[in-house]
Amino acid sequence: MDKHFFWGGSIAAHQCEGAFEEDGKGLGIMDLVTDGSHERPREICKTIEKDKFYPSHTAIDFYHRYKEDIALFAEMGFTALRISVDWSRIYPMGDEEEPSQAGIDHYVSVVEELLRHKIEPIVTLCHFEMPYHLVEQYGSWTNRKVIDFYLKYCRTMFEALKGKVRYWSTFNELNHIDPATEASDIFTYIIAGMKYSEMEHPAQTLASIGYHMTAASVKAVRLGHEIDPENRIGCVFGLQPVYAYNCRPDNALNAFQEMYRDFYQLDGMCRGRFPEYKLKEYERMGIVLEGLEEDREDFAKGTLDFIGVNYYSSSVGHCEEMEGDETLFGGVQNPYLELSRWGWSIDPTGLRYLLNAVYRMYGKPVIVTENGLGAVDVLEEDRSIHDDYRIDYVSKHLQQLKLAVEEDGVDCFGYLMWGPIDLVSATTGEMKKRYGFIYVDKNDDGTGTLERYRKDSFYWYQRVIASGGEALDGNG
Repeated sequence: MDKHFFWGGSIAAHQCEGAFEEDGKGLGIMDLVTDGSHERPREICKTIEKDKFYPSHTAIDFYHRYKEDIALFAEMGFTALRISVDWSRIYPMGDEEEPSQAGIDHYVSVVEELLRHKIEPIVTLCHFEMPYHLVEQYGSWTNRKVIDFYLKYCRTMFEALKGKVRYWSTFNELNHIDPATEASDIFTYIIAGMKYSEMEHPAQTLASIGYHMTAASVKAVRLGHEIDPENRIGCVFGLQPVYAYNCRPDNALNAFQEMYRDFYQLDGMCRGRFPEYKLKEYERMGIVLEGLEEDREDFAKGTLDFIGVNYYSSSVGHCEEMEGDETLFGGVQNPYLELSRWGWSIDPTGLRYLLNAVYRMYGKPVIVTENGLGAVDVLEEDRSIHDDYRIDYVSKHLQQLKLAVEEDGVDCFGYLMWGPIDLVSATTGEMKKRYGFIYVDKNDDGTGTLERYRKDSFYWYQRVIASGGEALDGNG
């Protein structure tokens, strides 16, 4: 890999920080989501109920332990770490006149600690951490006023971290606003604080949310460039290849349409205008969008500098000939692929496929912002963790990434493994669904010492980074 290639990981505030009532933090949407499991969906509450467990309230205590954890990332050789700022720490209600200085100071300290260890900070401005007051009082992203509140928050962080942070992401996985599966409630909630099942007019509501967030992103990119021309600003999308079941033309067309169902936001952020095909679709459905004309210049001048790709699995497009289990984001499971314990297909080739598709479509630099394997790890009596399955998973995906770069010519400038340290799962609320190279002694019921332990994969990834991506044999 190129010597400037970023090696590192990605984490999110609501999944790792804890300290949910400290230093003036407001109530964020994920503070109201209980624990759950693969079999038992997380419960979304209106208020905090004393008899229920909310994993984000304590998480893995990164808020207090960030120096210890960053030192471990540096020991692995990280050259980049993607973090998120919790919006509700900066503007606790979301609509205040002035930000919380304590919140700003915390993230300045985290960024400075990363820089001290020569780790490039990549900051996501909105990773499922919206102030809940904006949902209750304004109707979340259905209301254009929320765009203004978001931009005020963005300005605060762009100015507070000017000269310290060069790489930013406006949102994380806003494309999952309409996954069209049984997981719709959790995904519309973590993005917008609203349940799909409670929407009176879901088609219009989802279209408004999707458009307003897209408009907010291009406006934030434009703003960030005005504040500091050195800023490189992207947006992170959760994407998966959708394969056709066979070469029947109808099946190929259906797979194509399923895969590109939510690429319209990427089109809007990369091509300088909100896509006409989506507007025509909305017109046929009787959906009306507000602000198209006033946002036109922002779309033209707020195009992304890079695209962040979160990749975990692929699926097969629906067709008459095939029956199978539904995947999390739509489509059917691929019978040729192994599944993880949480039902996600393991498809390293899909990463190469996806990177090629995104790069050739938009011609913009891409970075893998999430990729990893959730698994049950065993802490041995000697405090070792033997996770050869994770080493095998990451190794095979990195091999395909390398082929995409070196053989296919994809301009990919980094690999950030999801959850380099164990944290709370966003979809299930579990700790046992572990992704990290670093084990955290924390259980699903909240018990544990919070001690950190290096897994076998820690040392393997350390060697991979030291070799510049050459040592990918997968041997732990």
